[in-house]
Amino acid sequence: MQDRKINYKELDKSHYDAVIALGNEVHGDGYLDAEKMASWVEKGIKDEINSNFVAMDEDKLVGFRICYSPGQWQTDKWSSPALWKTSEAQTAYFKCNTVDATYRGYGIGSKLLKLATAALEQQGAKAGVSHLWRQSPGNSAVKYFTKCGGELIKDHPDKWHQDSVEGYDCPVCSGECHCVAAEMIIYFDN
Repeated sequence: MQDRKINYKELDKSHYDAVIALGNEVHGDGYLDAEKMASWVEKGIKDEINSNFVAMDEDKLVGFRICYSPGQWQTDKWSSPALWKTSEAQTAYFKCNTVDATYRGYGIGSKLLKLATAALEQQGAKAGVSHLWRQSPGNSAVKYFTKCGGELIKDHPDKWHQDSVEGYDCPVCSGECHCVAAEMIIYFDN
């Protein structure tokens, strides 16, 4: 893999099937479908600037980053905007970062985050918040986001429980999901 050239592109409809397949492979069956995909990607496009990206090894999709633009998503009970240093209107949401298992550890996730952050800054974001999966293998999601400048805001137990009741198949929990989400934020330098 080290001598492979990874190309990065804006995520568009031609990538949907491969993104859905990789998302469900990594995060569990039912995580992504065509309806969610279209909705999520649309939330990341603002002022004709796309903040969603894919990583390609020739014709193979090996990673993706989906974001919600500032002002195009709603906080919920799993968000703590009173603890952020930015307003909700200035804060983007890092929805999903996924890299194929055989391509991890080569900086693909970090590069996808940098591309997304640059696009989100052009859209007017001052920060990006996310919910990181504490039960990821070796807590790698939180470690990666921390290495990229993420700061812990709050832990949220059972963040994906309702999703599991509605058909999401968590790759860690058998039956209902009781994983913890670490709400984290990265403040941009703009």
